[in-house]
Amino acid sequence: MIIVSFVVVLGILIFVHELGHFLVAKWLGVKVEKFSLGFGPKLFGRTIGETEYLISAFPLGGYVKMYGEGGFSETEMVDSKQAEDAPADAPAAQEPVEEIDEARSFSHKPVWARMAIVLAGPAFNMIFAWLLLICLYLVGMPIMKATIGEVFKDRPAAQAGMQKGDMITAVNGYPVVQWEDFSSRMAKVDGDVTLTVTRDGKPLTITITPQVGDSKNLFGETIKKPIIGVSPSYEFATERFGLIEAVKMGNAKAVEVTHLTALSMVKLFQGVVPLKTVGGPLMIADMADKAAKTGGATFFMLLAVVSINLGILNLLPIPILDGGHLMFYTIEAVIRKPVPQKVREYAQQAGMLLLICLMVLAFYNDIVRYFFSKG
Repeated sequence: MIIVSFVVVLGILIFVHELGHFLVAKWLGVKVEKFSLGFGPKLFGRTIGETEYLISAFPLGGYVKMYGEGGFSETEMVDSKQAEDAPADAPAAQEPVEEIDEARSFSHKPVWARMAIVLAGPAFNMIFAWLLLICLYLVGMPIMKATIGEVFKDRPAAQAGMQKGDMITAVNGYPVVQWEDFSSRMAKVDGDVTLTVTRDGKPLTITITPQVGDSKNLFGETIKKPIIGVSPSYEFATERFGLIEAVKMGNAKAVEVTHLTALSMVKLFQGVVPLKTVGGPLMIADMADKAAKTGGATFFMLLAVVSINLGILNLLPIPILDGGHLMFYTIEAVIRKPVPQKVREYAQQAGMLLLICLMVLAFYNDIVRYFFSKG
């Protein structure tokens, strides 16, 4: 089951990513020679039109091979030109070289078109996650109720008269639907806070003066935040929202996950987030399996989060990733000529080495996490 969940999650996200490259390339008139899910030896393939569609052995990625994507060699350019200029009755000096179709070639497209094709992959991952989140809020999203589970003695909430079972409906007039809303609103409080709660079916307004104390954020950093001394009841409910509200909440969640993902990567490079937290295929497989067992909404939420992670990861300016190609095309647009082929080759080799190191680290962390950290 865990392998099936892993293949399903990765397969869907790879398909969405490569579909972005494929559709925009087709739209801009580039010939797509291959569309593959996976790398390595071909397991299954079928040619439809001018494109061969493949399923390959290793499901850790995919690719779209476009005509002229790697450019053309100087010999091919010269031979093609010679073939055009040669008299019709001239003897063939060598085996004829196929004439380059510049109109269908990726490398002959203007730089803006190449950037659009490369950017389409990560963009489709982000759009897919956004649509998925909106659909989740439409059909039913499991949320943790903003219900008080415990009121700690001698803390501001207890002193103000809050009780176990109170359901928070507003913070300083801002509506609260779930515990996450309450938590995020409380983090912005400066001074007294007015909570609207429902107790025994009746609305009640309580004003509290929070204490400022130390707390840990998602990255383990110590921060100052207002504390009133309550904990949630950990009651969950499935909430469905109308289209407009679902779009608003889907937008907010997509922005939140995108921000946290980007911030996590920055904190990782800064050394705030330890390298041992980097996860690989085993971590994704384990999360996918647990999400699938928990329920459909949890599984699709994981799918959206991983899709955003994949989109942002591919935008990093590392040669061999989409972000690395965008970096080269941006330089080309500025200096008005392509980055020399040798420079690109060396940079891609360095990028490949970096990715291999990250994959080794991720596999190592996975092995330690799942085989040596359990009692």
